[in-house]
Amino acid sequence: MTKTAVQLRGVSKHFGSVTAVKDVSLTIRDGEFFSLLGPSGCGKTTTLRLIAGFELPDKGEVFIGDELQGEKPPYKRPVNTVFQNYALFPHMRVGENVAFGLQMRNVPKDETRRRVSEALEMVQLPGMESRKPDQLSGGQQQRVALARALVNEPKVLLLDEPLGALDMKLRKAMQLELKNLQERVGITFIYVTHDQEEALTMSDRIAVMKGGRIHQVDEPQRVYERPMNRFVADFIGDTNFLVGVVKAAGRGTATVTVDGELTLRLPVERIPGPSEEVTIAIRPEKISLHGEPPQGPGVPGIVEEVIYVGTETHYIVRVTQKTTMFIREQNVNPHTDVTFPQGTRVHLGWQPEAARVLTGKE
Repeated sequence: MTKTAVQLRGVSKHFGSVTAVKDVSLTIRDGEFFSLLGPSGCGKTTTLRLIAGFELPDKGEVFIGDELQGEKPPYKRPVNTVFQNYALFPHMRVGENVAFGLQMRNVPKDETRRRVSEALEMVQLPGMESRKPDQLSGGQQQRVALARALVNEPKVLLLDEPLGALDMKLRKAMQLELKNLQERVGITFIYVTHDQEEALTMSDRIAVMKGGRIHQVDEPQRVYERPMNRFVADFIGDTNFLVGVVKAAGRGTATVTVDGELTLRLPVERIPGPSEEVTIAIRPEKISLHGEPPQGPGVPGIVEEVIYVGTETHYIVRVTQKTTMFIREQNVNPHTDVTFPQGTRVHLGWQPEAARVLTGKE
């Protein structure tokens, strides 16, 4: 049975009239890389600060392991936090920065030196003890911040957008390094980010947040392929949305009319009611273009725009007077001829499971 690293039970937090976190319940497993993902102001950083003890909940309980944290301050919790701005002491050398927490706990000098050396080895900065932070690159400074957190051997490492200050190329390299590091040390990482690709790349599971609430907790592939509502589908990746009205439903399928022009028969997980408004979500890479009607679900349309971007060609196809759809096709053949130029009448097709029928207003 998998042990629990962190558990939130009905946690809420208000700042004046603003509700930052609303009735959040969450279980994070021991040893997993768990991401809190969402737009600015969604409550993800406040949730992290509630775990760390920088904020206390107005309602609900925070457990680390089996222990209720109550009003424990951050330094009494078995966690460490890594921030976006590194928070290194500029007047101290790297070794002194990493050793700071150990010295505060009066760890013997020989053990401190050994653990500092091991921590720097862990983050691929061996022998850097004598350097000053301003002699290091941004990526190296971030590794020092990680070493300083890991040297204290926390049960849980909290990371608040730690790669946000890095350029895109270094950020992508550090994503892989962080995931590999987490797998090597084996402790629980709880990671806050607004970057969908970052969360999908590194996480074992993701909690998608909006308005202080969690909208979906799942493995990255399921969050992308099986979003629970329109917000999740729209926030993670590109998605086509067709808004329609249910004409008939039963036995795991629904017949939906879109803009009064298109009728689609689609698989559904929850049988919607008659005349219920639903949203059909289809990822652009799941759609293929054809000259003739394909087998399975699909719609006719007219190509309005063709955009060549090297590895892919993007198409914008009008399918009703009100609605266009975005299609992304891989350029697998070594030529640049456009198969379906602007103005071409085409048929869009997709596998039945590629269309997600979403109900509700979220």
